[in-house]
Amino acid sequence: MSKSLARVVAAMQAAGVTGTPLEMPGETRTAAQAAAAAGCALDQIVKSIIFGGQRGLYLFLTAGGNQVDAPRASALAGEGLGRADANQVRAVTGFAIGGVSPLGHLTPLPLWMDPCLLTYATVWAAAGTPRHIFAIPPAQLQQITGAIVAEFTA
Repeated sequence: MSKSLARVVAAMQAAGVTGTPLEMPGETRTAAQAAAAAGCALDQIVKSIIFGGQRGLYLFLTAGGNQVDAPRASALAGEGLGRADANQVRAVTGFAIGGVSPLGHLTPLPLWMDPCLLTYATVWAAAGTPRHIFAIPPAQLQQITGAIVAEFTA
């Protein structure tokens, strides 16, 4: 088991999340790939989108079919934001882009959650690798991550 996957499993266990990440036969780097692998709607996929500003990185948990609106995200963060680069993401979260989980980060980040995710009974999120995903009720994901539910999509 990779270190990234092990961190996600440990975070899930510590938070009392039932179930375990599933290894998919193909990649789940994109929301479309993950939805096809999970057999679910595109918006049931939790995209972990990371933006950076002068004060650090910010995580936006976005429904698979939605895009983060940079001005709205910047307003929530209280500073101008741009997409974080791959090296920043790996250094702060411990995950490579395409496998960034909403939990198990090396460094806690301020985070917000797309309210669209809360319209589903179950959502699927990356589990630290480009081939592992896990299912979770979105209200539980919001609770264990401390995400603030807010409108930030275009």
